[in-house]
Amino acid sequence: MGDEIPSCPSPIYLLPPALPPTPSPTPDPLESTTRNGGFTPIRRPPLRLTTEFDSEGPLFLHKVSCKFFDSLAKLKFSFQNNTKGEIFCPQLGFITKNLSVLYDVESRNALLRGSLDLGKNLQLRTTYDVQSDQIWIPEYVGLRWSTKYSSVSFNCKNKKSILISLYFGSVFQFNYQYHKEQLGAAAVIASLPNPSVKLELSSSVPSNGLPRAALQFPYGEIALEQRENVEEKIEGKKVLSVDGILKSPMLNGICTVVYNGNDLNLRYIYKDTKLSFIPCINLPSNKVSFAFKRRFSPSDKFSYWYHFDSSAWSAVYKHTIGKDLKIKAGYDSEVRLGWASLWVGPEDGKAKDAPRKLKAQMMLQVPQDGIKSSALMFRVKKRWDL
Repeated sequence: MGDEIPSCPSPIYLLPPALPPTPSPTPDPLESTTRNGGFTPIRRPPLRLTTEFDSEGPLFLHKVSCKFFDSLAKLKFSFQNNTKGEIFCPQLGFITKNLSVLYDVESRNALLRGSLDLGKNLQLRTTYDVQSDQIWIPEYVGLRWSTKYSSVSFNCKNKKSILISLYFGSVFQFNYQYHKEQLGAAAVIASLPNPSVKLELSSSVPSNGLPRAALQFPYGEIALEQRENVEEKIEGKKVLSVDGILKSPMLNGICTVVYNGNDLNLRYIYKDTKLSFIPCINLPSNKVSFAFKRRFSPSDKFSYWYHFDSSAWSAVYKHTIGKDLKIKAGYDSEVRLGWASLWVGPEDGKAKDAPRKLKAQMMLQVPQDGIKSSALMFRVKKRWDL
């Protein structure tokens, strides 16, 4: 037998020196409670403060509101004050999806409004005015029943207005409307999808003459109805009157004809990316006017209007800087007034869309006959999210 192979010695592993144990941090009682399935820490709901000032008043308008319960409810408070610090019209409101409460502090009156869906096709709305002592009178009730080929809807508001609509497919429709203070009205509508043509016959209830007939088509609308004879001033005598509007493309523009009683208005609109030209003629008064608009660049635009019958004219120049700053200047010869304005923020938007949530307008008016009576007006609206 050969020599036996000696076994390998046991390997030696080098271990790093042991580190001293780190003390565990003291657990936060609020955090440990949350981890153990307890309550979640309650945070303050965000507040929204909006202040608006108008120099024409001059009045300050303040609104404070906050949403809580994951925006299920909203609490708001609003009031006005003048430059002397006097407070006007304080109101407190509580609003949810189906219930709203508005309290007027000065009159000590509360207005409650509620809505409830009683089914898929039935909705109930109620209003309660504490001061007038009208207890839960239904303000609005709506009912709608529909099938594949027809539908019926019924709406009632304050027992003073009733609207009933019947639909038969997409072609025929019948409407009936009733007002307590006025006469009722009924209408029958027939429509075709292609081409888009609609014929409507409507009449008051009870009827006091021939029904009104209106025909709508892709290029305009024509209406025929009976009216009182104003020219002859004979009581009870009615004449047929025709109203209409026609639109048609012409010479890279749109020509519009509007006829109302005895007045005929002809207007042509030509517009491209840089130029707009709008002449207008009114008959039988023979009043002629035109408008001219020129865009020099994406940020510069000039507009001019002139009336030949009165020689009155007006002009406006607009310059925009970005999307949040706009400068305008103009003159109106009819009132002999020159003006200039500065807009900060969107002109038709809200304060939350403006930079730093600040929206402002400043206007300077300079009368031509009295420069010393110039007026500077401004409006400022600021929103804070706290």
